[in-house]
Amino acid sequence: MTRKTALVVAPGRGTYNKEELGYLVRHHGGRAGLFTGFDAERVARGQEPISALDGAERFSAVKFTRGDNASGLIYACAYADFLSIDRDRFDIVAVTGNSMGWYIALACAGALDAEGGFKVVNTMGTLMQDALIGGQMLYPYVDAEWNAIPGKRAELLALTEDIPGLYLSISLGGMIVFGGDEAALEAAGKRLPPVDGRFPMRLVNHAAFHTPLQAPVSAQGKAALPASMFRQPACPLIDGRGQTWFPHATDTHALWDYTFGHQVTKPYDFTASIRTGIREFAPDAIIILGPGTTLGGAVAQALIAEGWRGLSSKTGFMSRQAEDPLLLSMGMDAQRQLAAKA
Repeated sequence: MTRKTALVVAPGRGTYNKEELGYLVRHHGGRAGLFTGFDAERVARGQEPISALDGAERFSAVKFTRGDNASGLIYACAYADFLSIDRDRFDIVAVTGNSMGWYIALACAGALDAEGGFKVVNTMGTLMQDALIGGQMLYPYVDAEWNAIPGKRAELLALTEDIPGLYLSISLGGMIVFGGDEAALEAAGKRLPPVDGRFPMRLVNHAAFHTPLQAPVSAQGKAALPASMFRQPACPLIDGRGQTWFPHATDTHALWDYTFGHQVTKPYDFTASIRTGIREFAPDAIIILGPGTTLGGAVAQALIAEGWRGLSSKTGFMSRQAEDPLLLSMGMDAQRQLAAKA
């Protein structure tokens, strides 16, 4: 069997929701040993074990969207999904992630071991939740066919110049995630016209990630998580600037410094990470780790912007997905079967 090359994408916050409850049990019941270490880390911190959260009888948005709970849950699901990719069918040529997904990508690429990756994600999620500085708001600059509206992105970014305390947080496909304090987000919300009855969308229990407001969390992260945890990645790792960290050529101290410095306090360009992935590694497919399915649209918008494989619209993308999927989301059962071991 000829293996396809694949770019693997790890999800960020907001991907474990009501539909995902029980994800570990459904898809990874045979990996209980992996989660034992994660649970031990949680218990040592006085936190509810990941296995107990995933095994809850009902989903509570207040509880499950908290950074100290969501981060560990998403990491466990995504990392287990990564281990489930069928390596007889796919040769993983690079790994990247969105926002918190950077921490997951570090572990998938081997720059952190499994327990180290969990410790990083759980520590940073807890620090973010404890501080809960500011918030985030999502707004699109593409039309219904996922093509950029001329001048719209620049118009949105101009708000960060006009409104004190408002920042670009994440470039997310055809969307911008703003980060800022409450007054700034409220001011931006009043100036952004409603779109599709959904936007501008405030993201629940999200702090102002990837903005200067997170400087205290950056300092706490560096103090709690030593550079000695990091090692050479086993495969290329694309960060939130679109820069690649290569095996045998990575300065692990610089990787540590980026992870808890720039990555925390500066904008995260997820669109650039996808652009680098498809330009530099020319994958046959893109595999998005679970849980959830919300990241697929942003990835598709980035692909359309690049005209990857002739994609030029949402309609064209959906048609291609129905015939021969380029994008495999492991949070979707039908696509999961195409990526995971039987």
